[in-house]
Amino acid sequence: MRVLLDECVPKAFRRQPNGHFVVTIREMGWSGKQNGELLALMQIAGFEVLVTVDQNLRYQQNLAASSISLLVMIAKTNKLQDLIPLAEPVRLALAVIVPGTVVEVSRVRHITPAADPRRSPPS
Repeated sequence: MRVLLDECVPKAFRRQPNGHFVVTIREMGWSGKQNGELLALMQIAGFEVLVTVDQNLRYQQNLAASSISLLVMIAKTNKLQDLIPLAEPVRLALAVIVPGTVVEVSRVRHITPAADPRRSPPS
């Protein structure tokens, strides 16, 4: 799987989801790109997942209309020592993530499909 690490994720985290092709936004030369442009570049380059700690990105873009999935790491900070415990949940999520979806991973060792803000809860 082709995985892109967001600018807010330390470069050293790229070694954690082993078994996947993982690069950073900076390595791709895409630093400073706005989210919409970034997602378009990702699709052109064949990336499948954006790994981030930005919990607001899902509300800013319509991922359902794209082939890009968003994997959001929920941690105390975006420092490497707070993200390393998420490495295994990230690997598990990458194994099952579906195109156009948002998945959250947290330290409690579970993977949660994020709620779709466009859908109303069941009555």
